[in-house]
Amino acid sequence: MSVHGAADDDLLCRVLLTRVIEPGDEVGGRWVREFGVGEVVRRLKEGEAALPGASGKRWAGLVARAEAARPHRDLAAARDAGVRFVSPGDAEWPGQLDDLGDARPLGLWVRGRAGLRMWALKSVAVVGARACTEYGAHMAATLAAGLAERGWVVVSGGAYGVDGAAHRGALGAGGATVAVLACGVDRPYPRGHTRLIGRIAEQGLVIGELPPGDHPTPSRFILRNRVIAALTRGTVVVEAAHRSGSLVTARAAQRLGRHTMGVPGPATSALSAGVHELLREEAVLVTDAADVVELVGGMGELAPDRRGPVLPRDLLEPAARQVLDALPGRGTAGPDEIARSAQTAPDDAIARLYELRALGYVERHGDGWKLTRQAVMSVRDARGPC
Repeated sequence: MSVHGAADDDLLCRVLLTRVIEPGDEVGGRWVREFGVGEVVRRLKEGEAALPGASGKRWAGLVARAEAARPHRDLAAARDAGVRFVSPGDAEWPGQLDDLGDARPLGLWVRGRAGLRMWALKSVAVVGARACTEYGAHMAATLAAGLAERGWVVVSGGAYGVDGAAHRGALGAGGATVAVLACGVDRPYPRGHTRLIGRIAEQGLVIGELPPGDHPTPSRFILRNRVIAALTRGTVVVEAAHRSGSLVTARAAQRLGRHTMGVPGPATSALSAGVHELLREEAVLVTDAADVVELVGGMGELAPDRRGPVLPRDLLEPAARQVLDALPGRGTAGPDEIARSAQTAPDDAIARLYELRALGYVERHGDGWKLTRQAVMSVRDARGPC
């Protein structure tokens, strides 16, 4: 079998397993690790004896799911919806998700133009109560806007309340945001956030583990939170009651060695009780984006220098290099002008500009963009003498 054929087989097997194995199923993850996706799918399709750790009843259910799965159809539906499937080991796969061990996603369905791996390198989760107060919504939006203005990607779950406020804050600041859904990314949930999630897909990324058209369940919401925690440098909780799902995200972040932060609220508010409990444990109190960046921006080699490149210019993707080359050596240029010079669409140019900012190559000034001081020499060298 050719290398290309083996890669295609692996893709189809992983897509099939997203219909069979639930997100976060560590038994299924162990099967994939020990036997490989191809062997797991073969045993399921042929109805062989159960793999270790599965009862006869459960195995029969998995076999029935495998028989009903149509990976080619799922991939076709994804393409029609502008969605791609990213597998572990792909260039776009965020390596920090591997910290989840056997609970690592089988793959991620991704909607949006930006590169997930690059954005995840400089990201922070902002989560909290769905039924938040005006204070909670204000703090989430302000915090997210401040993070976006500092070049950080804001990650949340796309839900009502704090999640929605965080996404809107980042978008309103012209920044980057990622929504991690507990359903198929082609079918936004909640429905009341259809327009918001559509806007996130245009300006940022919408990702999830479930195949096209799949629906959310209470357990899938909880298990989705481990992806938010693992994907980001740290998690900020803005308003949470004692039994809030956002506390699950924060504690998953703690277990993974990520920074865990909480925004304090009134001592008399039940919606702040969970945050205060978290702060009494190991979380760090934060009140604005500067507090968050001071904490997550000092994580050793994983922390990009905000004014210096993380990766050499030659390692940038061709599309990102094309946008970088389109910026003038002096002064600023608007997104439309940059898009014309780079011979690309404005939305694609904006997505690439945020990737380049996260890597320290460009900075935003009002409605325009310019090269950082460190990037000027790199671009001049690439262009040659004038």
